[in-house]
Amino acid sequence: MGIFSSLFSRDYEGDEETGLEGSSGQSQTQSAPTGELFEGMRLDVTTADGIALLSGRVTSIAPTTLTLERLPGGLAFKTCSIGATVLVNGYDKKMIPVSLRATVEESTRIIFKLKNIQVETHAETRDSFRLPVNVPVSLYRQDDEHYKNPEECILVDISTGGACVQSEYIHMEDEVLRLRVQLDDYAPMNFLGQIVRCAEYTPGQFRYGFLFAQLTEEEITSLNKILFNIQMGVKRVHMRTEVGHW
Repeated sequence: MGIFSSLFSRDYEGDEETGLEGSSGQSQTQSAPTGELFEGMRLDVTTADGIALLSGRVTSIAPTTLTLERLPGGLAFKTCSIGATVLVNGYDKKMIPVSLRATVEESTRIIFKLKNIQVETHAETRDSFRLPVNVPVSLYRQDDEHYKNPEECILVDISTGGACVQSEYIHMEDEVLRLRVQLDDYAPMNFLGQIVRCAEYTPGQFRYGFLFAQLTEEEITSLNKILFNIQMGVKRVHMRTEVGHW
């Protein structure tokens, strides 16, 4: 079975999950499940080093190529060198991750076309949907309960369990902080959490794994709805007006 026949979305209402074979033809039963591509889905593209390039929606799935165009309301794409290797990530309609490695065939301000598509497999390590993003957020010290002294940083991804943030500031593992996040038109969300991983991403820039304090079932459901709507390109104003601890 080829990669595209495995990844092409079938009837979403069915319960059967598509199997996927790697380039060697061996079934990858030890890895995390791989989602299905479908026209209209959002995909995020980074360089092989993980630097964000663009986010687009799938407009064409051919036997050997994949074409992305701008998201509704999106500005021009960043252009990329033809022949460059990129990583492509997204989530299908069942919130199963799609992770690909590909070669750039065409790159303009409005079209991004890929070839030599290969599936990137990963061990199954998370039990919650994690949304890749690239938006400004703020960290605060634990005792800054009124959010007066923000530390500006970048939100790399977020789930109901935690987030990855990138900052020029140095923090220590186990440090407790507050994170304020605003996604699209939704109301700001404040999270109390703890640094559980630290790594220097580039010179002078650090990435931190930020574990949220345990959320309630209501908060988890609400945040999951926000993440799902953003992933599917749905623009809705979050009705939650309270800006407080999640």
